[in-house]
Amino acid sequence: MTKSSEYRLNSTKIAEATREWLTKRGVEVPQIAELVLFLQKDYYPELTMQECEMYVEAVLTKREVQNAILTGIQLDLLAEEGKLLSPLQEMIENDEGLYGCDEILALSIVNVYGSIGFTNFGYVDKLKPGILKHLNDKEDAQCHTFLDDIVGAIAAAASSRVAHRKQAEREGRVGPPID
Repeated sequence: MTKSSEYRLNSTKIAEATREWLTKRGVEVPQIAELVLFLQKDYYPELTMQECEMYVEAVLTKREVQNAILTGIQLDLLAEEGKLLSPLQEMIENDEGLYGCDEILALSIVNVYGSIGFTNFGYVDKLKPGILKHLNDKEDAQCHTFLDDIVGAIAAAASSRVAHRKQAEREGRVGPPID
């Protein structure tokens, strides 16, 4: 048998690994929810942190999101360990400004939720509020070249969910809670 015929996808293990890796890298759902609130508070003043956390949790259930998280964190870890080949090693460990693959991977998350997420992502990527500031400070030995963009993208995607959900509520077509 080949490896591919032995492999069986285990969605539960992937979801668990995603959560575990985010936590190990210092990112928790409430920190991402703070970004969602930051992005949406002017549009929906009644929005609560609890709601924002619920939207972040929903985004984290998507396979595309989990794949991006696992891939990005692995690349950051490999860069920390010096295990990438030059010049990629130096570009990732220094978060090279002209290296855009980190943003492209993050945009795969935003793309799941529509165009409003792109503007939200660009906004938080530029301002770097909350946890994004910490992930970008480069004051410790950890490399977060991919993770900072991924976290921003998760917040942007959750913000898109908020906007779409609130519009549906306004129109009286609430639909299923959050999928």
